Amino acid sequence: MAQAYAAARVSSMAVPRLSKKSKSLYSQVPALPYVSPRSASSSSTSASASASFKHSSGSNRLTLFQIKASSSEESSGSTEVGEGFSDLKEKWDALEDKYMLILYGGGPIVALWLSSIVVDAINSVPLLPRITELVGLGYTGWFVYRYLLFKSSRKELAAEIEALKKKIAGS
Repeated sequence: MAQAYAAARVSSMAVPRLSKKSKSLYSQVPALPYVSPRSASSSSTSASASASFKHSSGSNRLTLFQIKASSSEESSGSTEVGEGFSDLKEKWDALEDKYMLILYGGGPIVALWLSSIVVDAINSVPLLPRITELVGLGYTGWFVYRYLLFKSSRKELAAEIEALKKKIAGS
């Protein structure tokens, strides 16, 4: 792994620099050489490691993108996934009211989708986003002045929050 990385670093240093007169940045950049990962047969253990490299568009450097190590223990992970799906299937079959679960699970997704449509519609109107931003800043300033600036008003806000908690909890 270290040898492949060192070879990639050496080859990245050998790439010629672009002249300042060049109009296109990507026209003179050569293709990257193929760097093959070490195979499991070349190592003395059963584990193998592979690395993939990514060429960054802003410079002529190779950067380490992903390292994946695998061993014979990976096959046990697929059995755990199968057991997880079987447990999930048993829980789904045990539910009596599946439609309500789908409704409660899908309701927030639909609400989020609809709210994003409304926000996009508001943002498409030329002056409306600036006006709503101004209203929000004004309300934030009023709230800070009314409830957060003075100690007595902070106590009043805490009392109102506690009353609301009691009203929601029903105690």
